Amino acid sequence: MYSGGFYPYQSLEEYWAFWSRQIYVNRYLDAPGTAYQKLLALLEGKDYFVLTTNVDHCFQKAGFDKQRLFYTQGDYGLWQCSAPCCQKTYDNREKVLEMLREQKDMRIPSALIPYCPVCGRPMTMNLRVDNTFVQDAGWYAAAARYETFLRRHETGKVLYLELGVGANTPGIIKYPFWRMTADNPGAVYACLNLGEVLIPDEIAGRAIGIDGDISAVLDALTALLPEFQRRCEHIDL
Repeated sequence: MYSGGFYPYQSLEEYWAFWSRQIYVNRYLDAPGTAYQKLLALLEGKDYFVLTTNVDHCFQKAGFDKQRLFYTQGDYGLWQCSAPCCQKTYDNREKVLEMLREQKDMRIPSALIPYCPVCGRPMTMNLRVDNTFVQDAGWYAAAARYETFLRRHETGKVLYLELGVGANTPGIIKYPFWRMTADNPGAVYACLNLGEVLIPDEIAGRAIGIDGDISAVLDALTALLPEFQRRCEHIDL
């Protein structure tokens, strides 16, 4: 599905037939499995913040506080001007559902092609693929909340929990987590990734690397939590 987004479609009718299906599956259907709900349960009562390069809003759909989420790379549920002529985004749910209902032979009706209401150019996805990516008011507000959270936790006990981050965009989550762990003696870095666990030597003494399936590891942590809490009842953490 990811590769299909870069295919040179012959018409906007064909382009939006593909993208309406892509959006529907990845943004408006619930994620398979319960990994997000397991993570949310483990975070209950914690002062947390989620920084993600995912664009499917699975965190929010699972019940995470949207004021504690920063989607840095966009949102499958938003469109923007392809130019772009302005820093605005537009919800696409109703239009996407209409495209799904009306498409035939892998094409949508021409009348359903979305155009920018400001300049009339074709709309496109609000995804960071080049320098035309629109960072709207909501994006900047989330970025500010994340920066505030980081400032509040520059020192003291912090867990930088990295889940499934690969080498595609390491400068957004992975490298900053390494740096912030190195800068704060009270911090711990944990990397949970299937087949791709990296721990820098500089923070090896305060780092945990787990090569495994995220959902299975969250199950194991959930099972261990009651015993851990019992042992910590009389320990000043």
